[in-house]
Amino acid sequence: MNDNKTLKEIFNKQKENNTRINKQEEIEDILQVIGFIVGNEEFAVPILNVIEIVKPIEYTRVPGTPNYVLGVFNLRGNVFPLINLRLKFGIPAAKQDKDTRYLVVRHHDEIAGFVIDKLTEAIRIKNSDIDPVPETLVEQDNPVYGVGKREDKLVTILKIETLLKRDF
Repeated sequence: MNDNKTLKEIFNKQKENNTRINKQEEIEDILQVIGFIVGNEEFAVPILNVIEIVKPIEYTRVPGTPNYVLGVFNLRGNVFPLINLRLKFGIPAAKQDKDTRYLVVRHHDEIAGFVIDKLTEAIRIKNSDIDPVPETLVEQDNPVYGVGKREDKLVTILKIETLLKRDF
């Protein structure tokens, strides 16, 4: 009788552990990203790379940089480069409006601000719902990590390390 009770306790503990492991695997299988609009497309970057999202602030132009590098801006005493994603992606520039934001991101020690047209939402995408970049689009410095499938639309997930890479 006592052995049956002990066995039952062991099975219950094992069942609890398996449930916890399954939940942990489920959590690890999800990529959390911040979604935003540039032009007519929705993009996203991993949420762990986002330091801050701020309304546009004054920036200073830096001569000798590509046209997509707007200059540098001061965020609480730290100076960071400011990159216009529209221009970097070859989309014509647009005037900043009430929805424009600076997305401040980090990868290792590199930090920069990106001008985005509109912030959308925090998105949780299962890794199984992210397709790799089609081989026809693969280039050495392609900034696309993958394409996330969400209900009725696609979200292009960007690689922060490639976005922060200097090509000038």
